[in-house]
Amino acid sequence: MNIVVCVKQIPDPAAPQSLDASFNLDRSGKLILDEADTYGVEMALQLVDKAGSGEVTVVSMGSGTDLAGVRNALAMGAAKAVIVSDESLRGTDALGTAKVLAKVIEGINPDLVLCATESSDGYTGTTPVQLAELLSLPSITFAKAITVDGETLKVERQTESGYDEVVSPLPALVSVTAGVVEPRYASFKGIMAAKSKPVETLSAAELGLEGVTGRAGARQEITAVVAAESREAGEKYVDEGDGAQKIVAFLESIKVL
Repeated sequence: MNIVVCVKQIPDPAAPQSLDASFNLDRSGKLILDEADTYGVEMALQLVDKAGSGEVTVVSMGSGTDLAGVRNALAMGAAKAVIVSDESLRGTDALGTAKVLAKVIEGINPDLVLCATESSDGYTGTTPVQLAELLSLPSITFAKAITVDGETLKVERQTESGYDEVVSPLPALVSVTAGVVEPRYASFKGIMAAKSKPVETLSAAELGLEGVTGRAGARQEITAVVAAESREAGEKYVDEGDGAQKIVAFLESIKVL
C-alpha cells in the first residue's frame, strides 16, 4: 500500500513570530515539521505496516534549503520526500497550494492521501478538500480512526456528538485529527537513515504552474495588518452587601440572563 502524506514545515512556534513587508509570515528562522502533520505520518506508517507492503511518501511545499521538518518525517519511517521549492510560490493562497500538491501527487499515484485538518500557521482548513477535488478523489474529513480492507477504506469520522462510520473506495483523501494516534519518536537509527533517504526538489516551472501560484495566482490579498487591542482592565466592585445584585445586573447587561 502506497500512501502520500502532505506535510508542512512551519516556523518554530517557540520562537517569536513576525511578518515580512508583504504581510507574509517570516520563515527565515528555524523550520520544524508541523505537529499536526505528525499524526498523518504515524497513521500512514501504521497502515503500511498492517498491509505488509508499500511505502510512505511525504509531499511538501516550502523551503528547499531547511529540510529539518521533512527529515523528521523521514526519520519517523517515511521512505522518501518530494518538496516543491520556488521563490515564485511566495504569497500562494490555499487553492494555489492545493494545485501544487495535486501536481506532485498525480505523478505518484498513491492508494491513499493523508493530510492534517489544517496547518498550525494558516488555519484555513480548506486545502485538503480542495486537493481532493483537484485529484477527483473521495474526501473524508476529521478522521479519528482509519482501517483498510482490500480496496475499501473505513473511517470513523469525528463529530460534535460522537463519530460517523464512513466507507469509501480507494484511492481517497482523508484528513486526520490531532490525537488520532500517538506519533512515534524518531530513533537515532531513524535519524541517521533519514540523511540518505531520497528528497526530490521540484520548481513551479517543472510542474507547469508558472503564473498559477504565488501572488499573481492568489485570489486573496492582505492589504493591512493591525495589532489586536490589548485587554482592558475589568470593573471592580467592593461587596457592601449588594454584590449579588451587581452580578445579576452585569449578567443581564451582557444578555446572559
